[in-house]
Amino acid sequence: MNTVTLKTNDLEHIFNQLKKDLGGHLHVLHKEYRLELDTDWVMGEITGVKVDEHTSFMEYDVTFTKDTLIVKNTPVDNPIYFIYCAAGQISHSFNNSKRRVLHQFQTGIFSSDPSRDTCLFFKKDQAVKLSSITVNTNASKTGDETTDLLQTQLLKTFMPKKGQELFAYIGSYNLKIAEQMRQRETLKQEGIVRHLLIKSIVHAMLALEIQQHNRDSESVKNNTGSLTRSEMDTIRELSTFIQSYPEVQYSLDYLSKKAGLSPAKLQEGFKLLHNRTVSDYIRNVRVETAENLIKTTDLNISEIVYTVGLTSRSYFSKIFKQKYNCSPKYYQDHQKPIAVTA
Repeated sequence: MNTVTLKTNDLEHIFNQLKKDLGGHLHVLHKEYRLELDTDWVMGEITGVKVDEHTSFMEYDVTFTKDTLIVKNTPVDNPIYFIYCAAGQISHSFNNSKRRVLHQFQTGIFSSDPSRDTCLFFKKDQAVKLSSITVNTNASKTGDETTDLLQTQLLKTFMPKKGQELFAYIGSYNLKIAEQMRQRETLKQEGIVRHLLIKSIVHAMLALEIQQHNRDSESVKNNTGSLTRSEMDTIRELSTFIQSYPEVQYSLDYLSKKAGLSPAKLQEGFKLLHNRTVSDYIRNVRVETAENLIKTTDLNISEIVYTVGLTSRSYFSKIFKQKYNCSPKYYQDHQKPIAVTA
């Protein structure tokens, strides 16, 4: 097994060490790091950005040709790691002892006393995509009340309690974090705007990880179950189907039979994935599809209402105004002038 040892939480030193051990080409721009890898040992890329004084973000999108262990040895620091596996699977351990596996769409939160190494194990020939948010618990106060409050709350929740040496949590399946990762990858902005957008996305991912932990803790407390990965995949496929065919007159019974899931499971899955009920999700898809049709076609409002599966123009106007704060007609009338001035 090949081993890479990182003895710092400073991103610049981390990426210099990764380049030294793994090879590849390192690109640095505005405190963003991207290591392109195309060697006999590993293919893919590793990216990273310093979000603020407390927080850094890294993403691995790699395939190793040999079993590989990446070890973080930081005895001075005492960070909390929020890890999310978007593809493949990854194993985490302390001091390379008991391994805890994160499967696709699972999140993990880990912390320990400073004497313990934190280790990520990559199996050979397996494509892995994961994000890692590191929160430094020893960083000084930033002066930003929200950031400092977040750090305090994280310390209370995710650091080992008195008499314990480590904290390790493997969560249920969550697709929203993968959506945030994809959103970061599509950013085209540069400079301070880009950094602010990345900061917002990383904070959203962190919030989703904490939310998942809270939800799982509540499920254990109430003795309720969680959706399996297969069921979450089914919910995602069903969501895509609704987006592709908004004009279909859906019912909960129809969708339940199509997915092979109970109505309760459907509602749970849509709430987890979209933070909406099934009917709210369908309504939102129809409004967003209509908004796109207004911008990109010459259809009149009545035709658009029919195209997205609604029958009442007045009802459509009501839900459109709730979402976009103007009537569909006003929105349509102001498309051409906006396009000209742009």
